[in-house]
Amino acid sequence: MNTLQTLSDWLNYLGQIHVSAIDMGLDRVLPVAQALGVLKDDLPHRPYVLTVAGTNGKGSTTALISEICTQAGYKTALYQSPHLISFNERIKINGVDVDDELLIKAFNACEKARTDCDVSLSFFEMTTLSAFWIFKELKCDVWVLEIGLGGRLDVVNIIAPDIGVISNIGIDHINWLGDDREKIGFEKAGIIRDDMPVIYGERDMPNSVSQMIHDKNAKYYQYGKDFIYQAHDKNWIYANGAMALDLPKPNIALINASNAISAILASELTVSIDDIKNGLNNIKLSGRFDKRMINGKQWIFDVGHNTHGISFLMTSFIPFWQNVKNSNPNTKLHFLFSMLADKDIDEVLTLIGSFELPITAWHIGKIDNVRAVAVNELHTKIATHLPNSTVYAHDNIAKAVESVETQANHDDVILCFGSFHTIGESLIALGLADDPRSV
Repeated sequence: MNTLQTLSDWLNYLGQIHVSAIDMGLDRVLPVAQALGVLKDDLPHRPYVLTVAGTNGKGSTTALISEICTQAGYKTALYQSPHLISFNERIKINGVDVDDELLIKAFNACEKARTDCDVSLSFFEMTTLSAFWIFKELKCDVWVLEIGLGGRLDVVNIIAPDIGVISNIGIDHINWLGDDREKIGFEKAGIIRDDMPVIYGERDMPNSVSQMIHDKNAKYYQYGKDFIYQAHDKNWIYANGAMALDLPKPNIALINASNAISAILASELTVSIDDIKNGLNNIKLSGRFDKRMINGKQWIFDVGHNTHGISFLMTSFIPFWQNVKNSNPNTKLHFLFSMLADKDIDEVLTLIGSFELPITAWHIGKIDNVRAVAVNELHTKIATHLPNSTVYAHDNIAKAVESVETQANHDDVILCFGSFHTIGESLIALGLADDPRSV
């Protein structure tokens, strides 16, 4: 392994050592985790663990939980995926990305444990175990963990949580999780342990989730039943059976903020109301209805990449767009869009069409990823589901960015969405982030 000198070297290597990018199951992972000493019962400094599963909203929820815990004085570890620009974004301590040197040490430790156990692990499994090794070495008080895919068989689930959040259940990753909410709910409810508090962030709970809660004798708190929120112009109210809090508006969706606050309040952590308010004021999360004025144009970046996520996006975007049009009737709307081929692009486009937005033009490009949909296929799908659309197709996202920047007028609105990759590559093309491939 001495030939692997840089973080880029390691990431390329880790992406090549297993036969498939996604390989559900914990049997191969557990021996390596035991060798690394990262399982909860093996840790000399036992952390408090909050794990978040769900179809959408996991990133916002974990980010706010982490920020509140940091404000409360806990040494807080945060693990999320995927990243927008740099791999380091996935692993944070007290809100700060870990550096390359520490990541390389972790990869070395994980690779030694893997080879000693004589097993093959996927990229996600190796990088997740490396994150846990970092958290162990730094003796973090609180671990905030985002499930990668599903829950029951996800590598993150080898760490038994003290409290769990299931943000919502939507249709996504059907090849691995199933094709309806009951099957998907069963997988996501796999994070639940005996007698554990669980936050559920929807009014409609699948039977598979409620059955798991019953089987595990878990104490659950459900949105609409045990906690609610109400938005106002400059603030919002969070309320449960014990209290009502007047809070500052964060830069994330209020349902995700409510899930995070519910988890904090149901936990055994010592957190004040001021800690919660400071967390709300300080949370920063790119790519979640992320509004930026760039070169006189209003850009909105959102990582929504399935029907559930697009519906969620539109609950914020449509009133925003209506306000813009009321203020400036001449404003035009441009979409910068691309997706991964294994997502349900047809369903997403059908949903977008149902909102009947006055889209001046679509600017599409191919994502720099082996899973990306081909531009000509994406173009055909747009033409099928949204006839008479004006579509400018390009070889890559950078050219699509150049296209929309050239054609959009001052004060126009540009909605950039469809994938984490679409957002990340667009930010790089706009000069708002460094390209990690050039480092």
